[in-house]
Order: sequence, then C-alpha cells, then structure tokens
Amino acid sequence: MKVYDGSEGQESTPERIKVGIAEYDVSTNGATLSTSGLGSCIGVALHDEESSVSGLVHVMLPAAEEVDGGNPAKFADTGVETLVEELEAHGADRSTMEAKIAGGSDMLDFSKNGSGIGLRNANVVEETLSALDIPIVGEDVGGDHGRSIKLEGDTGDLIVTSANRESKRL
Repeated sequence: MKVYDGSEGQESTPERIKVGIAEYDVSTNGATLSTSGLGSCIGVALHDEESSVSGLVHVMLPAAEEVDGGNPAKFADTGVETLVEELEAHGADRSTMEAKIAGGSDMLDFSKNGSGIGLRNANVVEETLSALDIPIVGEDVGGDHGRSIKLEGDTGDLIVTSANRESKRL
C-alpha cells in the first residue's frame, strides 16, 4: 500500500493509482484510484470530503477466518475495516466518510438461487459499513457482468464501467 500525498511532483494532473485484487490504496491529494476485474469481487470506495482523503479496496471473499493471519484486503469484513483505519491515519474522520460500492456479480453462479459469492460479498460489505456507521451513498452491485471502477480522489465520484453497458457516475 502506498499513499499519494502530492509530494511526487505532479502538481498539474493527479496521479492514477491502480489497485489490484486483494489490495487497497489511499490518496490524500486527489489521485484517481482504479481497479478492474470486478466480477464477484467488490470495490469499496471511501471518501471524506472534509479532509480530501479517499481510499479504494478490492475485496475477493466475504469474511476472513479467525486464524487467517493473511492479507486483510482479501476479505470484505477486514478489508473495509483496514481501509477505514488507513483513511483515519491520514486525517479522515469516520463520521464524515461516505462509501460507494460496485461489483458483486454472480457471473459463474448457474444455480441462480441467490447464494453466490457476489451476493455474499455485497452483504458483508454492507453489514461492515453499517457497523462502522459509514453510509453507502452509491452502488452498482449484482447482475451477471464484470465492472471496472475509478474513484476520483478530488471529488469522491466513482465511475463504474460495466461490460454490458456504458459508464455511469455515482
């Protein structure tokens, strides 16, 4: 994880930071955070307008095992919690954070019984954000298509590009 704070000498155009699967990143100076390959995975974008701190995590699975000891960004519960802590460490205030989420498709769930990994990921993300008192102010979840997202760190806007339709701004 790296934090973009503007000290890299890019004053005119904010940096674009790619966040991989089971990774997260934080921007304190307007960088655009992006991730792709959101099928059943969920991209969780957090933004605190008052402090201009933003973050993005790309989670793969619903919940970490109690004795996992691995990468917290891999899981919806620990990934969201870790991202919130990182934003707070960089000056954000949980009481003014807002969340936007995308992904959670059931692209490979042929049973169509609603128990797929995408739905479970979305449910755990929503439960974790609710427990942390962070409102979800925009979402594009479910369905059977992949997505890519870009979080504009200066505005908190989330641009969602879906495999089956045009981009939309949350």
